[in-house]
Amino acid sequence: MSIKSHNRREFIRTGAAGLAGITLFMNAKGGSVAVGDNNEPFPELVEATIADLQRKMKSGQLTSRRLAEMYLERIRQVDLKTRSVIEINPDALAIADQLDRERRKGRVRSTMHGIPVLIKDNIDTADKMMTTAGSLALVGAPTPKRDAFVVERLRKAGAVIIGKTNLSEWANFRGSRSVSGWSGRGGQTNNPYFLDQNPCGSSSGSGVAVSANLAAAAIGTETNGSIICPAVTNGVVGIKPTLGLISRSGIIPIAHTQDTAGPMARTVTDAAILLGAMIGRDKTDSVTNVAEKKAAKDYTKFLDAEGLKGARLGIAMQFTTRPEMKAYFQPFIETLRGSGATLIDVTFTPDYSKIGNDRTSVLLYEFKAGLNKYLAARGAKYKTLEELIRFNEENKDKELTKFGQELFLQAQEKADLNDQGYLDALAKIRRATREEGIDAVTNNLDAIVSPTSGATWSIAAVAGYPYITVPTGLRENTATGFAFWGRPFTEPQLIKYAYAFEQKTKGRVTPQFLPTYPKKA
Repeated sequence: MSIKSHNRREFIRTGAAGLAGITLFMNAKGGSVAVGDNNEPFPELVEATIADLQRKMKSGQLTSRRLAEMYLERIRQVDLKTRSVIEINPDALAIADQLDRERRKGRVRSTMHGIPVLIKDNIDTADKMMTTAGSLALVGAPTPKRDAFVVERLRKAGAVIIGKTNLSEWANFRGSRSVSGWSGRGGQTNNPYFLDQNPCGSSSGSGVAVSANLAAAAIGTETNGSIICPAVTNGVVGIKPTLGLISRSGIIPIAHTQDTAGPMARTVTDAAILLGAMIGRDKTDSVTNVAEKKAAKDYTKFLDAEGLKGARLGIAMQFTTRPEMKAYFQPFIETLRGSGATLIDVTFTPDYSKIGNDRTSVLLYEFKAGLNKYLAARGAKYKTLEELIRFNEENKDKELTKFGQELFLQAQEKADLNDQGYLDALAKIRRATREEGIDAVTNNLDAIVSPTSGATWSIAAVAGYPYITVPTGLRENTATGFAFWGRPFTEPQLIKYAYAFEQKTKGRVTPQFLPTYPKKA
């Protein structure tokens, strides 16, 4: 799964230039910092939380610049194995310096002030970094005219965007089969637990980088599982928020009825902090108008270690059919009961296998319309989906070596969004996932809980409803997670339950970057 990439090697050399001449890292007070085991630099950053880092910056043990340098050095060394970061921000240290100056003057913008984060390479930045969705077709394209709204929010909060993460090219919407974590530009991102295993996608780089402790947190995007799948697979917390809670402007689109950005972090607390920094009304994205009235200003106030007491939760186990998996998750279910939650078995009555074609059809229609609009505004060389198809074919030795572009071709054949076939399919899948789905089973319940799985996250994704996954450990060659999901704009309750569960279970496992999963004797 290791693929060489000229562009990636170039970025490592360029990124390291900002640290040239530093042969021994020092902390903010001048003391030397030891290199960790396995040649891993700065072991004090492993599992460090945003609160930990803020305490050190407040006390003067660290500055934002030193923190950025430390994470950049971890990227330079550790990411040779994981290949999760596609590009680093050449202005990262200058931005950190400015935030340090503000701190010295007594100004701290938010809990994110001076905190290094990574963002997925389908999110626009109006800076010296590229935005390519992993495609060689957008390498060298004009810089976006403005930051994505979510990037504006992060910068305003004082986050230091230190780079961009690799992804499944075009957010996993190009071929009928794909290789998760692979893009023509970035090559293959590797799972941090077992480097030859699937990292899942499409926010592969964001999930892997956070798990590998290459940044305090990261931003992913999701249409259907692209935050949740890499979060659970790489053993981190992922929040797929309600559609509209986070603006979609400046994010390369797949489907406007499902697309959203969301936080990925090692703890529920850090994910809640990051979520609060990302939300806000965006006049260029009308879907945020409703969200503005329902969003919380601070999601950390819902963190309650005893938050499961009195909760009425629907337990959805119908999609976990293998007996060994039911047995594996039973102790976690008992943890919920033991923490004071009442669990009620729920069953989804729609046959979701029968609407698979409708779900795909909606994505195809919306992808063509949304991408053509984005490309035209971007002013790139390739301005339409049709031109991208031609580019891929002309460069198939670089772009089509792992999988094809069947979804591109199918989307190109679709009519516009006034087509009755599109309208009927959209109404059908929304009814199945909303009125007949989540709305129906949550009647008189506070939320739904389940093992994190594709069957469950897809229901929430199509509905546009929130979903949170929390790590529960490793089972054989993959990480596992437990999910909290429910009605729109119930993030406060879901975060409360997820945090309480996390505090009772402590399932996060630090990766050791093993070459392969040890085979049983």
